[in-house]
Amino acid sequence: MRAFVALARTGTFTLAAQTLHVTQSALSGLIKELEQTLDARVVDRSTRRIGLTEIGRELLPLFSQIIDDLDGALANVADHTRLKKGVVRIAAPQLMACTLLPPSIAAYRAQHPEIVVRLADTEVEGVITRVLSGEADVGIGPERTPAPPLLAQELFTMPFALVFPQQHPLAALERVTWQDAAAYPFISLQGQFTDLLLDAVQDARTGIALTPAHEVTFMTTALAMVSAGLGVTVCLPYAEPLATLYGLTMRPLDAPTVQRRFFVYTRPGRSLSPAVESYLEFLFAYVKRSQGEG
Repeated sequence: MRAFVALARTGTFTLAAQTLHVTQSALSGLIKELEQTLDARVVDRSTRRIGLTEIGRELLPLFSQIIDDLDGALANVADHTRLKKGVVRIAAPQLMACTLLPPSIAAYRAQHPEIVVRLADTEVEGVITRVLSGEADVGIGPERTPAPPLLAQELFTMPFALVFPQQHPLAALERVTWQDAAAYPFISLQGQFTDLLLDAVQDARTGIALTPAHEVTFMTTALAMVSAGLGVTVCLPYAEPLATLYGLTMRPLDAPTVQRRFFVYTRPGRSLSPAVESYLEFLFAYVKRSQGEG
């Protein structure tokens, strides 16, 4: 097909062979093979300059379009492979989506400006759902119980910190414990966030009775309530810039130290695009550097 189009455009076997970087005999063989496949002549060899038969003239625009479409598709695939193009779809909890991830995405796109990174912020439970449904290539979120039917790579582990207003009585303490936090109304997130948190505190056999006074869907709501003086909350250190925007203080919590693991979730049996693989490699390195600087 490509040989026929080259011959039709150049008008001679010599030029067509040069265009395709083949010998004239090889080109002649390709034309004969095409004619045998079609059971019809497409080239008129009776004149000094090569002409097309009526069938050849009808096929030329069709074959030309097919070749152009194929070349365009191959170039597009090559661009994706060389990371000149691509889309990365990420689902993440709302708090992470407005703190840790935007700077990492900006840093990645500075290196790969042609890659489109789409971030969907959602409640924690929605991260797994979006990956399972195929709406997201990658989900980033805390560990789940039971473990979802996804591939999971640990991204980081962080200890919980207590968040309270700057003028709060706890600000006078050099060391803040869970027992200290339990003396004030506790604002927590709905779902497994609270369940796993309470289990971890109880497993430490502290005897602390931590009962949420308020349970909300998003951490930004919890931070706003803390800012209004309605209680205290806990979150992870990566959210400190947001806590600062709310005029809040973040302090490490111990006795016991409760940590939360975060994972990168992907669907099993589904190959990741070069763009997604590239972003994940960048993200793991970015988080590692950030923790080292911290």
